[in-house]
Amino acid sequence: MFDPDLRWRLHPQVAVRSESFGALLYHFGTRKLSFLKNRTIVAVVNSLPDHPDARSACRAAGIDDASQAPYLHALGVLAQSTMLVSGQGPAADYPAEDLGDDE
Repeated sequence: MFDPDLRWRLHPQVAVRSESFGALLYHFGTRKLSFLKNRTIVAVVNSLPDHPDARSACRAAGIDDASQAPYLHALGVLAQSTMLVSGQGPAADYPAEDLGDDE
């Protein structure tokens, strides 16, 4: 269950690919694909390991507490699909792969 008061990070098997609309997340373990439909949620997801909890990551992306509900909901959906996992280590302990734009 997603708890916004915990530290979260991308699952180590998830890669992020930036797109004009936001980003694609691909989980190499489950083969699931998720779309992040705006750059604000991309910023939140990418900064999660740098913050003590999801709410702090939202605040750092410029989302005030009163506006966080849709972002926390999106993070909860990502956690349910195991794109995000809770974790206490620093970002360097959990590198995510980058799909890049090598086409």
